[in-house]
Amino acid sequence: MIAPLRAGAELRGRIVAIHRETDDAATVVIRPGKSWRGHIPGQYIRIGIDIDGVRHWRAYSLTSRSDAADGTISITPKAIPDGLVSNHLVRDVRPGTLVMLDQAVGDFVLPATLPAKILFVTGGSGITPVMGMLRNLPLHPAADIMLLHSAPQPQDVVFAAELAERAASGQIRLSVRHTDVDGMLDFAGLDAEVPDWRERKVWVCGPTGLLDAAEMHWAAHELTDALHVERFRPTIIEPGEGGEITLLDSELTIDADGSTPILDAAEDAGVLMKSGCRMGICFGCVVTMRQGAIRDLRTGEITTVEPGDELPIQTCINAVAGSCDLEV
Repeated sequence: MIAPLRAGAELRGRIVAIHRETDDAATVVIRPGKSWRGHIPGQYIRIGIDIDGVRHWRAYSLTSRSDAADGTISITPKAIPDGLVSNHLVRDVRPGTLVMLDQAVGDFVLPATLPAKILFVTGGSGITPVMGMLRNLPLHPAADIMLLHSAPQPQDVVFAAELAERAASGQIRLSVRHTDVDGMLDFAGLDAEVPDWRERKVWVCGPTGLLDAAEMHWAAHELTDALHVERFRPTIIEPGEGGEITLLDSELTIDADGSTPILDAAEDAGVLMKSGCRMGICFGCVVTMRQGAIRDLRTGEITTVEPGDELPIQTCINAVAGSCDLEV
């Protein structure tokens, strides 16, 4: 039997545990394959999971320590309305499931030397990259850390018990706002809650409204150099049969059916494409897909990529399945 997590294989992971955090959030613990290169706290990974024969890729912040003794990593997805992948991970996935993984990426991280004063501002699932950072810091760090977190109601606070424990230990000073009762955080009132906020390096993650307000506030005070923002991108790609292939570098859009390899469709349109064996063996035809959906003509498997992400694909054995944007 071939070991799916062996060194040199395409990076995969096996789900080994799922821990419920709230009614709509769960921590998914994954044992990555031997090709895993580790991560910096605050970074995220893209995970590819098969649901009803379609492979879907989504990005999630890592919430685990970077040096876990058992070698596992974790993500903590929050189920969103109509979110196929997030609901599957929170409610349906089971230990033993194999998933595809990308290496960790992202620059929403702390510097090697901690600033003397740090302010974290998070909303909802925006707590996840910050929890990854906190779990990798000593319980008594050299920095003065303030965390302002917002969630609709007390039962919606992800990691509520652990955050309270970290506050009790002195690692952080914690302020939790329940927006259904208290309303949204207003940065105009930040002086009252964090009088020295101007002296702090700031990391903000959460809903778009929170991030936009933070950027406007720090810009208005000419302190944008102190601000670090992480934006999540909830986007749904709907697979189809055939569709448009957009070649970004060539500024060309091609209509293709669902049975013609992307390589052939592009060449038929007069585009010079790199290629090799044309059988899916040599990988000489690989290009980067920026977004969209494709179907593997050998297996029928559909792969989707969200806007803002990317994935190397073989054009000789994949057809467009709705639309796709390629770096060609």
